[in-house]
Amino acid sequence: MHVRVRLDGAEPRRWQIALLQRIADIPGIQAVSVDAIPVPDGWPDTIELLFRLEALIQGLPRLGSERLPPTALNPWRRPDAKPDLVLDLCGDLPAGPAIWQLAYDDRLGDGALLASLLAGAVPRLTLIEAGNVVAEGRLGTDRPGILLAGVDDALARTVTLVAAALRHRLMGTGTSLSAAPAGPSGPARTLAGAELGRRAARMLAGAVVHRLYHLCYRAPHWRCGWRRLDGPDLIDLGRHPESGWNTLPDDGHRFYADPFPLAFAGSTHVFVEEFPHATGKAIISAVRFGPDGPEGTPVPVLEEPHHLSYPFVFERDGAAWMVPESSASGTVDLYRATRYPGGWVKEATLLSGVVASDATLIEHGGRWWIFATVRDAIPDAPAGSGSYHDALCLWSAPDFRGPYTAHPANPVLIDPATARPAGRIVARGGRLIRPVQDCAEGYGRALGLARIDRLDPEGFGQTLIGRIAPGPAWSGSRLHTLNAGGGLECIDGSARAPRIRMPGRS
Repeated sequence: MHVRVRLDGAEPRRWQIALLQRIADIPGIQAVSVDAIPVPDGWPDTIELLFRLEALIQGLPRLGSERLPPTALNPWRRPDAKPDLVLDLCGDLPAGPAIWQLAYDDRLGDGALLASLLAGAVPRLTLIEAGNVVAEGRLGTDRPGILLAGVDDALARTVTLVAAALRHRLMGTGTSLSAAPAGPSGPARTLAGAELGRRAARMLAGAVVHRLYHLCYRAPHWRCGWRRLDGPDLIDLGRHPESGWNTLPDDGHRFYADPFPLAFAGSTHVFVEEFPHATGKAIISAVRFGPDGPEGTPVPVLEEPHHLSYPFVFERDGAAWMVPESSASGTVDLYRATRYPGGWVKEATLLSGVVASDATLIEHGGRWWIFATVRDAIPDAPAGSGSYHDALCLWSAPDFRGPYTAHPANPVLIDPATARPAGRIVARGGRLIRPVQDCAEGYGRALGLARIDRLDPEGFGQTLIGRIAPGPAWSGSRLHTLNAGGGLECIDGSARAPRIRMPGRS
């Protein structure tokens, strides 16, 4: 297949070069070329000024949105030949067969992405061919409210979606990429000089407030909630319990997050991410629970040179196993306890070369499955690019130890509100229910409950059936994970930890 990409030849962007290379690397693509045209209504200079200001104040790198000279397109300028498919990034071609139009919130062209983000929307990207949707997804960002971060995250995920759709076209399987129903599109906007000044002033004020907050409080600071499970759980309730939650205490110099309870060898322990603010690197700790609650404070049980979190623990073959998040290492690793709840030794590397968040395992249909959200790879971004929250990928194996094979439809879902795992997947009424993080308005803002409608080597589908947010029963601005085991149910969310504590106060 020969793919031609129609784009702005005067001001190409780094993400477009990454897209061209990604397309060229797809098996079955024989040629990639560019139709480099002048675009009179491209991104305004005021946007570029704002990007530079945000990069300076926020300390952000320029990734996909960075302007490149026209010579960056030279490797893709090839003698004219009839393409099999045209990918229109400009939005000026008429609809027709073998023409893929790129739309953000139903507006053609990548300039529409700016309008969507400026309107405060979670952009929906749609690939359209002759009026039919080829693939779609909602694009997340890890830094809401910062236009540069939102644009770069969305552009990286655009590369993900286009490449996945092309792979599926070549395989003749279609694509399962979809997203939750979209809200109304925001109004199109541009940045005039006066509006740029107002936005810059708001951004500077916000940066000052953010800095002052961090001088007074340790942030982020999470806390774990727990309760005895002697009735319906959160999945059956669909809301917080009337009894509320007990809080696992911390000393303010560290936080605990991602609680996973496990009953094993005659005792129940809750495994947590322990994050000492002084070191800025998390380890895995555990605390034993008795009839009256936690017996002491969490004790470190696993530490590596890199950050660890989300200690997914389970029992199998008479042993306790753990798959902690280790995205900083680019691997997903399996550990076994030799002196439970400690003595963890690495047994296998399940996945490598991926920046995977919150790997969650489930046995289903005679196979073991890994669910995780994955960042995209883009040049000059060694840790990946795009949001940590919006692209769900699957892998399966005949045994939990592996070897794992990537699902052919990866990513099976692009949506910051329903992609990222939030705890163990549980069976309920003959169906699997998957806790998910709602990150559409920021990391871990609420907990979603998704029913898995399909999970097999050819496809995946889910339906969001509930959403539980912080509130009177669980104060704060975030609700992050949900797990049960050993007669306990655990959640976690945000808290405030003053840097300076008054004498006599805990």
